[in-house]
Amino acid sequence: MTSISAALHDPTGLLAPDAVVERMASGCGWSEGPLWMPETRVLRWSDIHGNRILEVDEAGIARVHREDVEFTNARIAALGGVVQCSHGRRAVELEHADGRIEVLVDRFGEHRLNSPNDLVQHPDGSIWFTDPPYGIEQPKEGHPGEREYGGCFVFRWSEEDGIDPVVTDMAKPNGLAFSPDRTTLYVTESAGVEDTAEVATIRAYRIEGEGAASRAVDGRRFATISGGTPDGIAVDVAGRVWSSSGDGVHVVSPDGERVAFVPVPETVSNVTFGDDGWLWMTATTSVYRVRTTTRPA
Repeated sequence: MTSISAALHDPTGLLAPDAVVERMASGCGWSEGPLWMPETRVLRWSDIHGNRILEVDEAGIARVHREDVEFTNARIAALGGVVQCSHGRRAVELEHADGRIEVLVDRFGEHRLNSPNDLVQHPDGSIWFTDPPYGIEQPKEGHPGEREYGGCFVFRWSEEDGIDPVVTDMAKPNGLAFSPDRTTLYVTESAGVEDTAEVATIRAYRIEGEGAASRAVDGRRFATISGGTPDGIAVDVAGRVWSSSGDGVHVVSPDGERVAFVPVPETVSNVTFGDDGWLWMTATTSVYRVRTTTRPA
């Protein structure tokens, strides 16, 4: 565990008075998909380029959880285990408590998914996930392949209802999170300049309908993130969006205004809240954390 000396921009008191950015683990190719696991008090995350899943405890002691994992990405605690995105299997899968891997969904109709990237669970139990093409297009992030359904959607899936697209108007949807009242879906746009003008932005969608009829509609530009493209995001109890970026973590109010900034010496890929206000951050080769004064939504 190493403290990083950097000036934190926090005029609103969202960071603890003695907050410092701490490097908790390192040695990865591309760190992603953080999940705090309170029962074992470890952070689980993926080294996508290393094709492995790791864990680190509060003392900074890291270990390998699994290897040869088919390039897993983001994960959540759900359905009695850990639901995670698999670039290699082009699927959303469930790691059961006994270690078994079960593919939950890997097709939209007759077509294979691209490479599920990030996911959240709705209070109705359904899993919402993004499906950009990085696992089939980027070396070291999966296996070469083709986009079979022709787009990159945000999907809703449940065992009862199957799979349905809920957002279809983004070039490469990436990170996503719900507002505290679950009436808004935030989605980061990770497309490059060659793909779309919607770069370095977070979009906000209004949730309409319930259950299998749910859709995310009226998409609008919620915030523009400086310092690099936003990737994974987390939302706190006050509705603020904590967004990864190339230079750190940008905190955006529910009105879309930046209210705080946490500089990190590597490109931040994703963020998640742990216990006691800790914000955990996966960033290129490492995992970092910083203590905040807030809690997850």
